[in-house]
Amino acid sequence: SCTMSLSEAEVQSARGAWEKIFVDAEDNGTAVLVRMFTEHPDTKSYFTHFKGMDSAEEMKQSDQVRGHGKKVFSAINDMVQHLDNSEAFLGIVTPLGKKHATQLKIDPKNFRIICDIILQLMEEKFGGDCKASFEKVTNEICTHLNNIYKEEGW
Repeated sequence: SCTMSLSEAEVQSARGAWEKIFVDAEDNGTAVLVRMFTEHPDTKSYFTHFKGMDSAEEMKQSDQVRGHGKKVFSAINDMVQHLDNSEAFLGIVTPLGKKHATQLKIDPKNFRIICDIILQLMEEKFGGDCKASFEKVTNEICTHLNNIYKEEGW
């Protein structure tokens, strides 16, 4: 059973919405990161190898930006596959949150920024319904990540 606040129908429509954007995981993941680095330049400070890149064009071409974009999308994809199994979902979110909190020391507000940009991109590409059906998922992800950060003393 699911301890998350998503009904079975919501899980299904969230998966349908996510599938549309995950088909082009690398390009869309890259687009999300490029937008984050451009609109929130302070987020670049966590990525030493992205620091010198100022133009969006340069970032789009970067193998490192592309690789990390794909990584972010793959992690979310794993979470989306386990929305109906909170134990498995937390099994993915928890180590990810711990790593970002303790090793990488990433400010947790950046997760919300990334999620909001993903929602924007969904709306631009596939419309408001697509965005709406994925919004609860991003809230779940951010809530769980924030809880892990609290446990780690943030």
